[in-house]
Amino acid sequence: MFTQDYMLQAVLVKGEVSNCKYHSSGHIYFTLKDSKGTMNCVMFAGNRQGLNFRLMEGQQVIVGGTVDVYERDGLLYEKFEQLKRELEELGMFAQEYKQPIPKYIRTLGVVTADTGAAVRDIIQITRRRNPYVQIILYPAIVQGEAAAQSIVNGIRALEARNVDVMIVGRGGGSMEDLWAFNERIVAQAVFDCTVPIISAVGHETDTTIIDYVADLRAPTPSAAAELAVYDVNQLTDVLEAYENSLKKLIRRSIQDNRERLKHYEMQFKYLSPAARIRDRKTYALSLEERLQDRMQKILSIKRHRLALYAEQMKGLSPLEKLSSGYSYVENEKGQNIRSITQVTEGELLHIRVKDGTVSAQVTEVTGN
Repeated sequence: MFTQDYMLQAVLVKGEVSNCKYHSSGHIYFTLKDSKGTMNCVMFAGNRQGLNFRLMEGQQVIVGGTVDVYERDGLLYEKFEQLKRELEELGMFAQEYKQPIPKYIRTLGVVTADTGAAVRDIIQITRRRNPYVQIILYPAIVQGEAAAQSIVNGIRALEARNVDVMIVGRGGGSMEDLWAFNERIVAQAVFDCTVPIISAVGHETDTTIIDYVADLRAPTPSAAAELAVYDVNQLTDVLEAYENSLKKLIRRSIQDNRERLKHYEMQFKYLSPAARIRDRKTYALSLEERLQDRMQKILSIKRHRLALYAEQMKGLSPLEKLSSGYSYVENEKGQNIRSITQVTEGELLHIRVKDGTVSAQVTEVTGN
């Protein structure tokens, strides 16, 4: 036994004070911890005369004393391990039964004592992270014989209120102080609850049965509030980033659509009926101008040729001959008289000159 080991009768241990509690009996209960482990300690009332300062949470101290086993805590530990094995065999610790903790909540249910550091820490952190979250507190008894049923009643009451998530826990203490959270009825209530539950019992080194049954385990009540309540400032930053990104995408989309609209507008100008009519009119006018130019050229050529033909015909024209002093003779039948053989004496002839016609009767026909 430890009491028979001389080396364990005068031990010095250095560590940090946590779970410090001044009992009405005058004893001081506390936990000494470092990075590797914890040790439950008690300073009996008779030994307090040498303590010239008040023992408080977070102090770094060197403790001198003896190492022994507290029989009651040993029995509680055995009971704890036995219940843990039973519930684990029933599957109450299985990961597939864990409910996800919602990222954004409106109502936070808290089952804990209405006094003490736990509820104050939860309220403070919740208000800092998101003041819009409503906290519904069920002031449960968290220590003593009535504690287990009180915690169960609190879980059921907040479940009926349809809170989004629930924190069940309390501040630190000895194994006996935290025992209500190791009771089977509390574990069953946590397992059966349809609302996601975060367990937050004691400090990091404290472990209870509901830590295994709950949907999520937080090392402290403060950490539970951090896990349950999303930081609205981070959400605001995320929303602002999304807003800026969305504005940028909208501006880019508007610019692209404007460019596309300009392109369509140009296409419409060329492909619209009005544009086609204008193009056809322009083409028709161009053809008309070209046709007129061509006709003018043809007319000019034809006039020139006509003038040439007129000059040529001028020399062959009977009128031109008549103008030069010549005359045209024909008989009454209109036949041109070119030889004396075509006329007889007494025949009437018509002689055409420049300015008229002379009718004459043949009186004599003389050959060359």
